Amino acid sequence: MQAVNYSNFRQNLKSYLQTINEDSEPFIVTTKDAKNDVVVLSVDEYDSLVETAKITSNSYLMGKIKRGDQQFSQGTFTQHNLLGEDEDV
Repeated sequence: MQAVNYSNFRQNLKSYLQTINEDSEPFIVTTKDAKNDVVVLSVDEYDSLVETAKITSNSYLMGKIKRGDQQFSQGTFTQHNLLGEDEDV
C-alpha cells in the first residue's frame, strides 16, 4: 500500500483516484498528526471487504466452506453441473 501526504494527494486528486480505481490499490493519505491519517480505496475494494466480513462472521456459511474444503482436499467431493449448463432452466 502506497502512502502520500495530504497536500500532494489534494493537488493531484484526480490522478490518485484514477490510480486507486485502476490498480485496486488503496492509498494511505498521511497528515502531520498520524491519528488523522486515512486510507482511500475504491468502491469495489470496499464492497469486497464488507462482503468478506459478512461471510466470515456467518458461522453457517463458514462451516459449509470448511466442509467443502475438507471434502476437496480428501478427494471425497462430487462434481455437479451448474444450473443451466446441461439443462433448460
